[in-house]
Amino acid sequence: MGEFKTTFVEVAKRSPGVLYEPAEKNEKQRIAVLVMHSDEDYLTWVTGPELAKRGYTVLNANVMNKEGIIFSQTDKTRSVKAAVEYLRALPQVEKIVLMGHSGGGTLMSAYQAVAENGPQVFQGPEKIFPYPSEEELPPADGVMLLDSNWGNAVMQLLSLDPAVEDEHGGMLINEDLNLFNPANGFDPAGSSYSHDFIRNFQKAQSTRNIYILEYALARLMKIEAGEGNYTDDEPLIIPGSAQGFFNNKLYAQDPRLMSRTKRAHLLLHPDGTRTEEIIHSLRGPENPVSFTDSFWEGARFLSVKTYLNSYAVRTSAEYGFDEDHLWGVEWDSTYNCPPGNMAHVKAPTLVMGMTAGWEFLASETIYDMAASRDKTIAFVEGATHRFTPAKHLEKYEGEFGDTVATLHDFVDEWLSAGRF
Repeated sequence: MGEFKTTFVEVAKRSPGVLYEPAEKNEKQRIAVLVMHSDEDYLTWVTGPELAKRGYTVLNANVMNKEGIIFSQTDKTRSVKAAVEYLRALPQVEKIVLMGHSGGGTLMSAYQAVAENGPQVFQGPEKIFPYPSEEELPPADGVMLLDSNWGNAVMQLLSLDPAVEDEHGGMLINEDLNLFNPANGFDPAGSSYSHDFIRNFQKAQSTRNIYILEYALARLMKIEAGEGNYTDDEPLIIPGSAQGFFNNKLYAQDPRLMSRTKRAHLLLHPDGTRTEEIIHSLRGPENPVSFTDSFWEGARFLSVKTYLNSYAVRTSAEYGFDEDHLWGVEWDSTYNCPPGNMAHVKAPTLVMGMTAGWEFLASETIYDMAASRDKTIAFVEGATHRFTPAKHLEKYEGEFGDTVATLHDFVDEWLSAGRF
């Protein structure tokens, strides 16, 4: 692999980026990869240097910074648009491929769906909050979702603690629904909840989700009628719902849940071999402490409109998940979930999951729902959500090898296979 150079750039006002380029000219640099997350700083994300070393032009960019304000999805897609236009203006670039990791999968899939189909794709009556723009977006030529999660809206749902009995705080807990109650099957070494507890927990999670959604929609009507607490928006604090992985996720305590794919897929092994098999999660139990009673660690601080346009999703009474799939989510109710977004994307698509990560099962659903006729799915053995080897799970030193290299070698192979 070759050397690369980095240049700090301003993609748009308040939207910084780092351009990673190979030091020597080559054929691959005509393909540019855009790396962005929906909320976090990704200027130094590993895909930039790794693909630049392999010959590609890579722009790691951030969404526009507005002094801590949480942006709507429209603002975020405009940040992607600015980055796409920046790359199109580079003389060596002929093709652009979007890369979304984790919550970045929400942003990139939503952007490409609008770019390919127009904003009306997310403006139907089924949408909780129709996409609030008529602006056209220039499409990319391909999409890569590398360990994307289920989407910002569903991750919000999975983080929702149904044991909360008072929407004004996290102190009053229904012990019958408390994940961390040993009487319900909790064990810090690995919980094994009963079928009845799991179903009751999930039903209550859906019920609380529906309640919060209906409350937010009612407040939106008040705001739009000039009867709200403010003229433009209102605060919305949701106890026991922080989206970080350590909060309230049933499958984190019981590793049987979301533990394997439904079908066989390509698995990349550290020794360079590849097999087609049912993919199993390698992770163990995590998160032995509840943060529901914490304001700073357990609550979400949003506004009514930010919640509705970035974190809300409809669920049915049958919502739930088991070892190999999730059901009862109305993917078309929002543009904040990659599975529903990718159902509108026809560009070549690469989906990859990390077997030591906590969100790997989402990759199979995204792949299944993607509309592209040119779509690929693969999993990296022993890779964490951040692409690094899961050292804490290795039976011996170096068991999982260099997972960062394994992943990006496969991405290189996919990008250079002639489809672009």
